[in-house]
Amino acid sequence: MDLVLATGNRDKQREMKVFLRDLALTIRTLDEFPAAPAVIEDGETCRSNAVKKAREIARFTGMLTLADDTGLEVDALGGRPGVYAARYAGPHATYEDNCRKLLDELTGVPVDQRGARFLTVVAIADSDAAVEFVEGTLQGRIADHGSGLHGFGYDPVFVVPELGKTLAELTLDQKNQISHRGQALAKAKVVLKRKLRRNIGA
Repeated sequence: MDLVLATGNRDKQREMKVFLRDLALTIRTLDEFPAAPAVIEDGETCRSNAVKKAREIARFTGMLTLADDTGLEVDALGGRPGVYAARYAGPHATYEDNCRKLLDELTGVPVDQRGARFLTVVAIADSDAAVEFVEGTLQGRIADHGSGLHGFGYDPVFVVPELGKTLAELTLDQKNQISHRGQALAKAKVVLKRKLRRNIGA
């Protein structure tokens, strides 16, 4: 059974592949479908973006498709950057650009007011574009400087209080055990296993 990952972000692809490696699925990426449409993420929520990506790529490929969207809500910024996290510093912003803008905006904000949370929505669409979605969240706070060499995105500045470390200071396996995306993918695996059982019994 094939599963298409509806993301061109190779960092996300790597995390997803590791998490789903024990399933009886052939994982495929958008690199294998150069004519696939570039899905415009114009939704107001992570859910709407994830569902849109999953549905459009499933319709194009005719295959089971998994898509995700992640937002970062920072208390001191009134919930920003939210759904715009990946392009917070501009449409072509790098991870470093986004982190720098976030830290600049939080200059002078005390530790106890730097609370934040990640939200990931994973959507799974069948070839007929019927969609199921699951969510994962991670509470934490924004550091006053980046730390750690692993991960991507805002990982170097997102502190997990229980561990006293940023996500970028964790290994991929450690991160997948606790992260917002890891939680959502764990729930997505339940959905995928159910689909696999149905496929085998068909």
